[in-house]
Amino acid sequence: MNFSKILQKGKSKSKKDKTSPLRLALGLTLVLIGLVIILGRDNLPTIYSTSFESEPVKIEGLSFSELKEEKIPKRIVIPQIFTDLEVKKSNIVGGYWEVFEDTAGWGIGSGIPGEKGNQVIFAHAKEGLFLPLRSIKVGSQIYVLTDSDWYKYEIKEIKEVYPNQVEVIAPTEDETLTLYTCSGFADTKRLIVVAKPS
Repeated sequence: MNFSKILQKGKSKSKKDKTSPLRLALGLTLVLIGLVIILGRDNLPTIYSTSFESEPVKIEGLSFSELKEEKIPKRIVIPQIFTDLEVKKSNIVGGYWEVFEDTAGWGIGSGIPGEKGNQVIFAHAKEGLFLPLRSIKVGSQIYVLTDSDWYKYEIKEIKEVYPNQVEVIAPTEDETLTLYTCSGFADTKRLIVVAKPS
């Protein structure tokens, strides 16, 4: 029996197996690029975050009383990680908070700065948004600005949770700021930063 021929056949077969997932990924990428070109960027539907969209938003117990615009968070500044972001009001659409591609969102119905409750601010985990949160430390300062004032918070806890652990965005008895973004392998977890007034 010629073992060298058998080994060569095995090698050539494994080479094909290694390249086929790469070819498949490349093919899918080209198809997606083609769709974007054909449809045109302006004709594409609004894209909601795929990492947030499968996550239920627990809206029971949230206050939907009329808010004065000057009390809603408009900007978040985290000096330690050189983050300075606009914050937009994020409505609930089909049971989910809207997630913006280019800025942070404040979940409507969550708390507001300076008052009891859990104000939830979230953004994608990408450069220019909340990706730097991965290197934040307990004790770091966060500033939330509204049209009429600014509020200082100190980070008390940093943790990772699974998407179904929605208790992290539930109302609180005291004033709390919760920052929320994706984390873990393939965005399977959520990075939660909990801060209190300081």
